Amino acid sequence: MILSYASQRDYDAMAGNPGETPWTPEHFAAMGEFMAKLNSELEESGELVETRALDAPVHTRRISGLPALVTDGPYAETQEVLAGYWIVECDSFDRATQIAQKLAECPAPPEVQASAFADVRPIVDSSADLGF
Repeated sequence: MILSYASQRDYDAMAGNPGETPWTPEHFAAMGEFMAKLNSELEESGELVETRALDAPVHTRRISGLPALVTDGPYAETQEVLAGYWIVECDSFDRATQIAQKLAECPAPPEVQASAFADVRPIVDSSADLGF
């Protein structure tokens, strides 16, 4: 699974409220084109299983503790939140890493690109697959 991240500020800018972000409508259009091309390439190669974008952090609910405590909105202790994911089925962990590295080519303001990151994590079918 390849995980990408964003902040509430990024989502606000996508919704037309750029505030203090460097994002422009042109950046978002270029990002959309890039993502569509990447997804198309992964579909054509047969490696794409599923990909989804996630809604803004303000639409998040966190459930924690016993009894369960439910809180709305973005997480107070972090700036970046999961923005979307790709599930890919490929030959190796290295190949999944190569696919994730393509995300560095995604058009964005330079200061956003400089701090952007993605995680690559294997999906396991059972606790026996955890390797410890």
